[in-house]
Amino acid sequence: MATNRIGRWLIGLRAAGMTLSFALLAGPLPAAATAAGDNAAMPAQWRSQKLEFNYMALTAFYTCDGIESKVRLILLTLGARNDAKVQAVACDRASNKPEKIAWVKAEFSTLVPAADGAAPKDTVQAAWSTVLLAPNRPTEMGTGECELLDQMRPMIEKGFTMRNTAYHANCVPKQISVGDYSLRSDVLRLVTPIAN
Repeated sequence: MATNRIGRWLIGLRAAGMTLSFALLAGPLPAAATAAGDNAAMPAQWRSQKLEFNYMALTAFYTCDGIESKVRLILLTLGARNDAKVQAVACDRASNKPEKIAWVKAEFSTLVPAADGAAPKDTVQAAWSTVLLAPNRPTEMGTGECELLDQMRPMIEKGFTMRNTAYHANCVPKQISVGDYSLRSDVLRLVTPIAN
Protein backbone atom coordinates (compact mmCIF):
# COMPACT_ATOMS: atom_id res chain seq x y z
CA MET A 1 0.00 0.00 0.00
CA ALA A 2 2.77 2.45 0.99
CA THR A 3 4.73 1.47 -2.11
CA ASN A 4 1.73 2.32 -4.33
CA ARG A 5 1.38 5.72 -2.64
CA ILE A 6 5.07 6.49 -3.15
CA GLY A 7 4.82 5.36 -6.79
CA ARG A 8 1.84 7.65 -7.42
CA TRP A 9 3.65 10.50 -5.67
CA LEU A 10 6.74 10.01 -7.88
CA ILE A 11 4.62 9.87 -11.05
CA GLY A 12 2.84 13.08 -10.05
CA LEU A 13 6.15 14.75 -9.23
CA ARG A 14 7.61 13.69 -12.59
CA ALA A 15 4.54 14.99 -14.46
CA ALA A 16 4.70 18.31 -12.61
CA GLY A 17 8.42 18.60 -13.42
CA MET A 18 7.81 17.89 -17.10
CA THR A 19 5.05 20.49 -17.19
CA LEU A 20 7.37 23.01 -15.58
CA SER A 21 10.32 22.18 -17.84
CA PHE A 22 8.32 22.77 -21.00
CA ALA A 23 7.16 26.27 -20.05
CA LEU A 24 8.31 28.86 -22.58
CA LEU A 25 7.62 32.56 -22.42
CA ALA A 26 8.41 34.11 -25.80
CA GLY A 27 8.29 37.79 -26.63
CA PRO A 28 8.00 40.65 -24.17
CA LEU A 29 6.14 39.97 -20.95
CA PRO A 30 2.83 41.73 -20.34
CA ALA A 31 3.02 43.99 -17.29
CA ALA A 32 0.33 41.97 -15.47
CA ALA A 33 2.57 38.88 -15.55
CA THR A 34 5.20 40.63 -13.43
CA ALA A 35 3.08 42.12 -10.70
CA ALA A 36 4.31 40.27 -7.62
CA GLY A 37 7.27 38.84 -5.78
CA ASP A 38 10.59 37.93 -7.31
CA ASN A 39 9.28 38.52 -10.84
CA ALA A 40 8.35 42.14 -10.21
CA ALA A 41 9.26 44.60 -12.94
CA MET A 42 12.53 46.46 -12.49
CA PRO A 43 14.37 49.20 -14.38
CA ALA A 44 16.85 47.87 -16.92
CA GLN A 45 19.04 49.15 -19.73
CA TRP A 46 19.93 47.76 -23.14
CA ARG A 47 23.55 46.62 -23.48
CA SER A 48 24.86 46.33 -27.04
CA GLN A 49 27.56 43.81 -27.87
CA LYS A 50 29.38 42.07 -30.69
CA LEU A 51 30.15 38.40 -30.09
CA GLU A 52 31.21 35.55 -32.34
CA PHE A 53 31.87 31.83 -32.33
CA ASN A 54 33.21 29.18 -34.68
CA TYR A 55 30.73 26.45 -35.62
CA MET A 56 32.25 23.07 -36.48
CA ALA A 57 29.70 20.38 -37.31
CA LEU A 58 29.92 16.63 -37.09
CA THR A 59 26.18 15.99 -37.27
CA ALA A 60 24.09 19.03 -38.24
CA PHE A 61 25.21 21.03 -41.29
CA TYR A 62 23.76 24.45 -42.14
CA THR A 63 23.74 26.76 -45.12
CA CYS A 64 24.96 30.30 -44.42
CA ASP A 65 21.36 31.55 -44.32
CA GLY A 66 20.28 28.57 -42.23
CA ILE A 67 22.77 29.08 -39.42
CA GLU A 68 22.15 32.84 -39.42
CA SER A 69 18.41 32.41 -38.96
CA LYS A 70 18.82 29.70 -36.30
CA VAL A 71 21.29 31.72 -34.24
CA ARG A 72 19.04 34.79 -34.51
CA LEU A 73 16.05 32.70 -33.37
CA ILE A 74 17.97 31.56 -30.28
CA LEU A 75 19.05 35.13 -29.46
CA LEU A 76 15.51 36.49 -29.81
CA THR A 77 14.02 33.63 -27.78
CA LEU A 78 16.39 34.51 -24.94
CA GLY A 79 15.26 38.15 -25.03
CA ALA A 80 17.61 39.95 -27.44
CA ARG A 81 16.16 43.09 -28.98
CA ASN A 82 14.48 42.62 -32.40
CA ASP A 83 17.23 44.46 -34.26
CA ALA A 84 19.73 41.61 -33.68
CA LYS A 85 22.01 40.95 -36.67
CA VAL A 86 23.75 37.65 -37.40
CA GLN A 87 26.28 37.04 -40.16
CA ALA A 88 27.93 33.75 -41.12
CA VAL A 89 31.29 33.89 -42.89
CA ALA A 90 33.73 31.22 -44.10
CA CYS A 91 30.80 29.32 -45.59
CA ASP A 92 29.89 29.02 -49.28
CA ARG A 93 27.01 31.47 -49.72
CA ALA A 94 27.09 31.22 -53.53
CA SER A 95 26.31 27.49 -53.72
CA ASN A 96 23.93 27.61 -50.71
CA LYS A 97 25.02 24.12 -49.68
CA PRO A 98 25.08 22.95 -46.05
CA GLU A 99 28.56 23.41 -44.60
CA LYS A 100 30.53 21.76 -41.79
CA ILE A 101 32.18 25.01 -40.72
CA ALA A 102 31.02 28.61 -40.32
CA TRP A 103 32.28 31.63 -38.41
CA VAL A 104 29.24 33.32 -36.88
CA LYS A 105 29.25 36.98 -35.86
CA ALA A 106 26.36 38.57 -33.98
CA GLU A 107 25.49 42.14 -33.01
CA PHE A 108 22.67 42.28 -30.49
CA SER A 109 21.37 44.09 -27.44
CA THR A 110 20.20 42.48 -24.20
CA LEU A 111 18.89 43.77 -20.90
CA VAL A 112 20.95 44.36 -17.77
CA PRO A 113 19.73 45.83 -14.46
CA ALA A 114 19.85 49.64 -14.63
CA ALA A 115 22.91 51.28 -13.12
CA ASP A 116 22.41 53.29 -9.94
CA GLY A 117 21.34 56.80 -10.84
CA ALA A 118 20.38 55.92 -14.44
CA ALA A 119 18.00 58.46 -15.93
CA PRO A 120 14.43 57.16 -16.46
CA LYS A 121 14.64 58.08 -20.16
CA ASP A 122 17.52 55.58 -20.51
CA THR A 123 15.70 52.69 -18.85
CA VAL A 124 12.93 50.22 -19.69
CA GLN A 125 10.90 47.88 -17.49
CA ALA A 126 12.15 44.29 -17.36
CA ALA A 127 11.42 41.14 -15.36
CA TRP A 128 12.78 37.64 -14.93
CA SER A 129 11.21 35.22 -17.39
CA THR A 130 11.72 31.45 -17.58
CA VAL A 131 12.80 30.33 -21.05
CA LEU A 132 13.38 26.83 -22.40
CA LEU A 133 15.40 25.93 -25.48
CA ALA A 134 14.97 22.28 -26.43
CA PRO A 135 13.75 20.22 -29.40
CA ASN A 136 10.48 21.85 -30.57
CA ARG A 137 10.77 24.55 -27.86
CA PRO A 138 10.23 26.89 -29.67
CA THR A 139 8.83 24.89 -32.55
CA GLU A 140 11.63 25.99 -34.92
CA MET A 141 14.23 24.20 -32.78
CA GLY A 142 14.89 20.76 -34.22
CA THR A 143 16.29 17.60 -32.69
CA GLY A 144 19.64 18.17 -34.45
CA GLU A 145 20.56 21.51 -32.83
CA CYS A 146 22.72 20.01 -30.04
CA GLU A 147 26.08 20.99 -31.54
CA LEU A 148 24.88 24.49 -32.33
CA LEU A 149 23.57 25.18 -28.82
CA ASP A 150 26.70 23.63 -27.30
CA GLN A 151 29.04 25.80 -29.38
CA MET A 152 26.90 28.91 -28.81
CA ARG A 153 27.11 28.52 -25.04
CA PRO A 154 29.92 31.08 -24.46
CA MET A 155 28.00 33.65 -26.55
CA ILE A 156 24.82 33.00 -24.56
CA GLU A 157 26.57 33.17 -21.18
CA LYS A 158 28.40 36.41 -22.04
CA GLY A 159 25.48 38.02 -23.82
CA PHE A 160 22.53 37.57 -21.45
CA THR A 161 21.62 38.32 -17.84
CA MET A 162 20.59 34.89 -16.56
CA ARG A 163 20.00 33.02 -13.31
CA ASN A 164 18.91 29.52 -12.21
CA THR A 165 20.38 28.15 -15.42
CA ALA A 166 20.18 24.43 -16.18
CA TYR A 167 22.21 23.57 -19.28
CA HIS A 168 22.44 20.12 -20.88
CA ALA A 169 24.19 19.09 -24.10
CA ASN A 170 25.05 15.48 -24.81
CA CYS A 171 26.02 15.68 -28.48
CA VAL A 172 26.98 12.32 -29.96
CA PRO A 173 28.52 12.64 -33.46
CA LYS A 174 26.21 11.50 -36.26
CA GLN A 175 23.42 10.63 -33.83
CA ILE A 176 20.30 12.64 -33.00
CA SER A 177 18.04 12.15 -30.01
CA VAL A 178 15.17 14.21 -28.63
CA GLY A 179 16.98 14.42 -25.26
CA ASP A 180 20.32 15.61 -26.62
CA TYR A 181 20.13 19.20 -25.44
CA SER A 182 18.20 21.71 -23.35
CA LEU A 183 18.75 25.12 -21.83
CA ARG A 184 16.36 26.33 -19.16
CA SER A 185 17.01 29.63 -17.47
CA ASP A 186 15.49 32.73 -15.95
CA VAL A 187 16.41 35.57 -18.31
CA LEU A 188 15.91 39.31 -17.89
CA ARG A 189 13.37 40.29 -20.55
CA LEU A 190 11.40 43.33 -21.63
CA VAL A 191 8.01 44.07 -20.06
CA THR A 192 5.43 45.74 -22.29
CA PRO A 193 2.53 47.74 -20.85
CA ILE A 194 -0.96 46.32 -21.36
CA ALA A 195 -3.09 48.49 -23.62
CA ASN A 196 -6.29 49.83 -22.05
